[in-house]
Amino acid sequence: MRNLLPFRDINVHASTSHYAFTSPSSPSAQTLVIERPSGDIRLNDGALLGAKRVSSIAGILGIVKLRLDKYIIVITKAQPMGRLKGHMVYKIMATEFLPLRERTLHDSDEDTYLTLLKTLLKTGPMYFSYSFDITNSFQRQAASNPSHALWQRADDRFFWNRFIQTDLIDFAMGATSASGLRPHGAHQTGADPFILPVMFGMMRITATRIKSTPLTFALVTRRSRHRAGTRYLTRGIDEHGHVANFNETEQTVVLNDGTTDARGMGGGGGMQDGKVSGFDGQDMQVMSYVQTRGSVPVYWAEVSTLRYTPDLQIRGVETAVEAAKSHFDEQIRLYGDNYLVNLVNQRGREVRVKEAYEQLVRTIVSVPTESTQANHATSEKIHIVEASQPKQKYDRLHYVYFDFHNETKGLRWHRAQLLLDQLKDGLVQGQYFRGVDMPGDSQGRLEVRAQQTAVVRTNCMDCLDRTNVVQTMLARWTLTRQLVDIGILRPGEAADDDAAFKVLFRNIWADNADVVSRTYSGTGALKTDFTRTGERTRAGALQDLNNSLTRYVKNNFGDGPRQDAFDLFLGAFQPDSLGIGATQVFVDRRPIMIQAIPYVLAGSFFLVLVSSLARSNPETTIWPLRLFTIICILIGMWCFRFIYTHGVLYVNWPKLNTPRWANEGYQEAMGAIRKDKFIGPFVARHERGASSARISHLEEGKKRIQ
Repeated sequence: MRNLLPFRDINVHASTSHYAFTSPSSPSAQTLVIERPSGDIRLNDGALLGAKRVSSIAGILGIVKLRLDKYIIVITKAQPMGRLKGHMVYKIMATEFLPLRERTLHDSDEDTYLTLLKTLLKTGPMYFSYSFDITNSFQRQAASNPSHALWQRADDRFFWNRFIQTDLIDFAMGATSASGLRPHGAHQTGADPFILPVMFGMMRITATRIKSTPLTFALVTRRSRHRAGTRYLTRGIDEHGHVANFNETEQTVVLNDGTTDARGMGGGGGMQDGKVSGFDGQDMQVMSYVQTRGSVPVYWAEVSTLRYTPDLQIRGVETAVEAAKSHFDEQIRLYGDNYLVNLVNQRGREVRVKEAYEQLVRTIVSVPTESTQANHATSEKIHIVEASQPKQKYDRLHYVYFDFHNETKGLRWHRAQLLLDQLKDGLVQGQYFRGVDMPGDSQGRLEVRAQQTAVVRTNCMDCLDRTNVVQTMLARWTLTRQLVDIGILRPGEAADDDAAFKVLFRNIWADNADVVSRTYSGTGALKTDFTRTGERTRAGALQDLNNSLTRYVKNNFGDGPRQDAFDLFLGAFQPDSLGIGATQVFVDRRPIMIQAIPYVLAGSFFLVLVSSLARSNPETTIWPLRLFTIICILIGMWCFRFIYTHGVLYVNWPKLNTPRWANEGYQEAMGAIRKDKFIGPFVARHERGASSARISHLEEGKKRIQ
């Protein structure tokens, strides 16, 4: 009988000629064999002898090819997070890299690649389940084909290890082996249980009560693997219709569920597969509500120059129309009507992003009609753009601009209710998903009672802080509506009326804001004191200040390596084994003079500090020391001015897929420096290699879109 679910227990048998993977709980299952050092994959009937080492793992994360070798990444430790509808969900806590070469070759770039990947796996929140498709919402799961293997049912957007599972998936689908010598042909069903889909994002599953009614409250945020990256290095849309920082958040309530404990790695046999009956004989009910967030779908970027506010660049909207249509094709197909909530400022630098978004919507929808609401503070409190008469699929887009900054400034957070009032009709019509367990169904499927037919897609500049506040508000309103509909609450009551649940709800949503923010900006979210307590506090304002300063440092000096790690793991960059040793990707090839200036600045500051604190002998002449101090101050001021003027040279850009605007900024800065009468001759004389060598690394790899 074909095994559609991943193995829960896998033993790795390591020898000099191969790695063999077996499942102790499934002795009749075939053994997966990966040959060393070729990487060829095959299935073997029965176990293989001669293993030097046998170890137990939680699953195979994937296989990655770097410059010198291939590595099998295995999950060595997983933490249970709780049960959803009887299925245990785990968080990856530790991984190990198994090299295919018996004798490890050393290369500085190879070591850096491994460090990047290990850091990402250590810090990135990744989750999986052996029996439950956590990459799909409950509504999409209800429509999926249960006869397919779990990995085949996974949502491609949120199947985060899809690229590094390519070798196993190709083998399972009958593709040619790595060496090209063994065509497999038919689907290798024995490989399916070794393919484990992993989701990147946030997961909280909590057993709680509302008005003495027990329920399971779950919040899941799935981050898209397409156009994944860091704050200032991935903005807007790409040519394939993928937007930066796209996340799907699903809030779920499960009633009559007694299987939410997180004890142990498994549980009862029936519970492991989700085949459980309801609580106290009542059918299990699932209600879920999905929201999305994603960057404004036009071509735009913010270029870091070491200044606190980056330079904003926006290409003509007409160039992004086809990409935006591809994006909204998918959004409409998956979610139905899209309410595009835009929260950017209508003044200052952000207004250009707002205007570009509105122009895009006017271009896409047929016969657009617009309406604006104003008040004493602003002439555009709310601005709506939508089709006057729906004629084509893009007329299911409803653009709603809300002046979040002006309406909520002065700690008037309750004013966000104005946006909710505007969206209520759409929220009511769009419904939410509701399903009931089908008794006796061996697959544990749900009988669909209601479907969500619309989604609110929220954005601000980062799709973080303002977006978090609005999404929490919409989730709270929808939860109250759900509980009223099934009779737990009476009309006029709210979920927040239960004090204990109110605290739980706010903290889970604040945790979600922090997780989404850390993966994109490097710090926790801003304004989470309001999300947690319902009011702004001084401590929260100070924490926001700390997070803002930390973001500045990380976005300028730490996001380059983080972006490289994303690109390497997701396959946006693939190392080339040609020219090993001849070129090094991660070597700093800026001119020595350029590299030295920050050190000269630091040295000047140190010498000035020492000279100002040093005690002088009354009998000694002090003017030489003062002259020396003045010289150091002048040198330090010149160095600071140079760095501030040419900040693009000191941003830690990605080395693998360097952004086009970074390359252009580097060339422009170097061109200006070479013309400088003082430093130009030194740079031109001592520059090592081409001026663009530091950041033009695209020839070291090749793009691959999965």
